[in-house]
Amino acid sequence: MIAAPAPRRRIRPDTYLFFLALFAIVLFLSHAPWLRLPYYWDELGQFVPAALDIFHDGAWIPHSTVPNVHPPAVMAYLAAFWTVAGCSPLSTRVAMLLVASIAVLVAFLLAIELCRNVRGAPAFMAVLLLCASPLFFAQAMLAQLDMPAMLCTCLALLLFVQNKIRLAALACTALVLVKETGLLVPLLFGAWLLYEKRRRDAAWFLLPGAALACWLMFLARGTGHVFGNAEFTRYNLYYPLHPVRFAFALGRRLYYLFFQDFHWVGTVAILLACRRGVFAGRAWRIAWLTVGIHVLFLSAVGGAMLERYLLPVLPIVYIPMVAAMSVYKGPLKLVCQVALLAGLIVGNFWNPPYPFPFENNLAFTDFVVLQQTAAEFVARNYAGQRIATVWPLTSALSRPEFGYVRRAMPVYSLPDFTAHSVDSLDWPHDARVLVFFSRTWNPEWSWTSIGLVRRIWRYFYDYEPDLTITEMRRRPLLPVARWHRHGQWIEVYSGAGL
Repeated sequence: MIAAPAPRRRIRPDTYLFFLALFAIVLFLSHAPWLRLPYYWDELGQFVPAALDIFHDGAWIPHSTVPNVHPPAVMAYLAAFWTVAGCSPLSTRVAMLLVASIAVLVAFLLAIELCRNVRGAPAFMAVLLLCASPLFFAQAMLAQLDMPAMLCTCLALLLFVQNKIRLAALACTALVLVKETGLLVPLLFGAWLLYEKRRRDAAWFLLPGAALACWLMFLARGTGHVFGNAEFTRYNLYYPLHPVRFAFALGRRLYYLFFQDFHWVGTVAILLACRRGVFAGRAWRIAWLTVGIHVLFLSAVGGAMLERYLLPVLPIVYIPMVAAMSVYKGPLKLVCQVALLAGLIVGNFWNPPYPFPFENNLAFTDFVVLQQTAAEFVARNYAGQRIATVWPLTSALSRPEFGYVRRAMPVYSLPDFTAHSVDSLDWPHDARVLVFFSRTWNPEWSWTSIGLVRRIWRYFYDYEPDLTITEMRRRPLLPVARWHRHGQWIEVYSGAGL
């Protein structure tokens, strides 16, 4: 039920520390089984190499990986943390979980602020849903940008709705130095203040844009390209702008936020609550605008269409879901909250019946374990021999600091596992061993197996399927090892005799 807004009470610093410690304990204990995992996918492809360049050489523009537009704040944080705790996957996981713990605390405070007119204690359920969310749970330990961006987005929104304008502008400045797409938030806040005819306050939100402009000028001077490289710009800015790609991306964003993992339970509650005025007021309008603008913009940019791009607004979706359930009477409120929580918990372990990024849930841990097992096998049995495979295993084998091998191995990098790429290998000149693995989730039945869908993918996304295991085994290669975990697999083939 809806109550009159309660006046804000001054919170003692030790109260903040208590809840921060509580959330940190929950996150560290729940992630303990995976703290020593080697790096995964974009971690070893972009963010960890960039952080290593700062750590070893003080190079703010990466040179051991392809530079791009991403600002260096998270990579600089990792480099600083490694200076104190040592450089290893374990210390990286600890560093990111510390940030995640602060992010949960800020989401908790934001829920308290937005739900001031909601009876009960909805903030606790909101952060419980966030901690159980498969996307947040996975990203909380990964060295990527979106979870720190979530922290800065929620902090900026919290400060803005509390009318702490200068602090909100500083939080927005931190946000754009974490991830460039965070510029949407200060643009929204500045526009809102202009609408309220508060021009002096609005001027503070020029500061984040100035900070990002300084980074882009520094990047352009170092690389010759304002966004770091032309291919990154083409793929992430121009490629997604096709109307079909944009429509598909928008549908996928909305599906994830408002339907997947039992989110539909909260969505139904939101639709019912809208008619009862639960979301009336300035703070709620700003929160919903933040979500809407983020979803629209991230549907128009970002060629990979990764769900982790939605993480900055995920808490701002869970909070109204919990607030909306306050309109339910009797046991219905508890039933809906438990159903949504159970759906999120199951989503950590259950893979949907269609392709999805492994980093959306704990499937990424299966991927890493399989890659680590195969890397140890080839390092032990084929030391000094060139290994043919595709990224990210090529980086895992060639750079020991990523946690897979003790000594760098020679690799031959294939662009993919399509028939053309595999058959173009010149044995034994290019390589003597091939490591073949599942790069995407591809269940036996999926809507992506429908002929029409595949034709659309080929036309609009240049999609070409990898070889299947059956097709690979028709090649004149000797299978020597195979491992599988929860529907993912990896195989080693020898080209001896070719």
